[in-house]
Amino acid sequence: MTLEFSNPSRHFEAKRKCVCFWGYDSVIEISFFLETDALEKLCQKTIGEEAGYLKIFDDARKVIHEVAEKVYARGQGSSHVYFLAAEDF
Repeated sequence: MTLEFSNPSRHFEAKRKCVCFWGYDSVIEISFFLETDALEKLCQKTIGEEAGYLKIFDDARKVIHEVAEKVYARGQGSSHVYFLAAEDF
């Protein structure tokens, strides 16, 4: 399974406290929900606002995609939705 991140879009969901982004396994869209705790771990500080979380995401996009690929591989493609937590980083 090869995961691609050809869509650079991402958005913040305040209710879920996460940043959402998408990867693709062939033509199948895979949704990822990256918890704010994970973003704070990447940045080593609490941001608490949408713009700050999106900036951390953009700055750490390569690392986030690498972790998303590992989490996806562990699930062996059994789902189209994955949650990334601080423990994954």
